[in-house]
Amino acid sequence: MNDASQTQKNLLIISHSQSGKTQAMSRAVLEGCQQEPTVTTLALHARDADLQNLLWAHAVLFGTPENFGTMSGMLKDFFDRTFYPAQPYQLNLPYALFIGAGNDGTGASKDIQRIAKGYPLRQVSDPVICRGDLDVSHLSACKDLGLTMAMGLEMGIF
Repeated sequence: MNDASQTQKNLLIISHSQSGKTQAMSRAVLEGCQQEPTVTTLALHARDADLQNLLWAHAVLFGTPENFGTMSGMLKDFFDRTFYPAQPYQLNLPYALFIGAGNDGTGASKDIQRIAKGYPLRQVSDPVICRGDLDVSHLSACKDLGLTMAMGLEMGIF
């Protein structure tokens, strides 16, 4: 696990998308993160992310579509693969969410929040939830979320 006193901060984006909506949101989040040049950002598909990525990170952004009122199965798989192996590390990483919702997104948000408490991870921002069709305002909110997380890391707020 990285020492928080290091000058270089690492920000991890873990997401899954089937239709492309959450992928577009993830790209906007990444674009926002990259506006803070002193923070290294790594964006991974949920199937490719693992415990070593969490140990590298100083903060995490999770992105998922809302499927059947909850997170995608692929993001749930990431949590299944890393939850118990992460327990000895007591990560206590700051995190935030972005959700592409066909409904209201609250089910996905609540389920992720419940799981995150067990790592433990601490939520530092309200989730960005895109209800309905993706538009410029949603992408702007995602970009702002990425920038906020990166700047918060750089400034030592998180």
